[in-house]
Amino acid sequence: MITKRHVIRATAAAALTGVMPGVLRRAAAQSKMIFKASDVHPEGYPTVTAVENMGKALDKATDGRLTVQMYASMQLGGEKEAIEQAQVGAIALARVSVGALGAVIGDLNVLNLPFLFRDTTHMEKVIDGPIGQELLDKVTNNPTANIVGLCWMDAGARNMYDTKRPIKDIGDLKGLKVRVMGNPMFVDMMNALGGNGVSMGYDQVFTALQTGVVDGAENNPPSFVFDNHYQVAKYYTLTEHLIVPEMLVFSKPIWNKMSKDDQALVQKLARDAQMDERVLWGQYEAKALEKMKESGIQIVTIADKKPFQDAVKPVWDKYAPQFSDIIKRIQAVR
Repeated sequence: MITKRHVIRATAAAALTGVMPGVLRRAAAQSKMIFKASDVHPEGYPTVTAVENMGKALDKATDGRLTVQMYASMQLGGEKEAIEQAQVGAIALARVSVGALGAVIGDLNVLNLPFLFRDTTHMEKVIDGPIGQELLDKVTNNPTANIVGLCWMDAGARNMYDTKRPIKDIGDLKGLKVRVMGNPMFVDMMNALGGNGVSMGYDQVFTALQTGVVDGAENNPPSFVFDNHYQVAKYYTLTEHLIVPEMLVFSKPIWNKMSKDDQALVQKLARDAQMDERVLWGQYEAKALEKMKESGIQIVTIADKKPFQDAVKPVWDKYAPQFSDIIKRIQAVR
């Protein structure tokens, strides 16, 4: 690692000899770096705040040499665009759903199976343990992905919401055009449940709901409320059909330009951000549910989820066999 003392010595040598030595050139190359970060969610959202807090810690630890500049609220596009920009080094950090990443790194699609986890606590135990680390490594070591898997972030359970009618049982989904993330598995899932799955970028959902391009969508309570979907969709059903974690990824082209010490520091602070975001998530989810009640959203609880679970069997038949070993390990986590 090049320290201030090295630079001072090198500068003195340069003054005496009139030649800039290699250490000074390397010091110049390691000057201040601003890591652009992208998130589809607005300022104050748990994932946004956690990455901003990580940036503050990074700035402090490096005396301002490494900092994070957050672009929230889809300023740089949706999740698909964020992944693509990270892959080419246009941005450094992207917080994206595993639903979107699964289309790029197939190994992650195991986490996109409907009703894979018993509940959010089960999901957290999985991503905090060896399975979670293995999947992060699969992102980093993927020869074509060109991104580094830094850490996980909670995103709660995904539920159905729509503009047409309350979904009280699986029959109420029949014929509804429902937006899903851009992953064939989710289209198949929605079609199996009786709806019509419409793959669409997250940045298009509000307008699509407003104009009737889709009748509904599916997401967690904070996204539904704080991205303003509750303003047009008045029915929210707690199906908890998906519990899909999210991931913070780093651009490999930028990563490869960093020193090993800087890489290790970013990894450590990313793990801190994972725990930070989890606390923020719990608080934010409670606020979202309260806001939904205050706004008159009709919240429906599904007492018996078995019809929904039975309906997605074709999805499991199609996608699960390739993940049979890791599924057994996930289900064994207690």
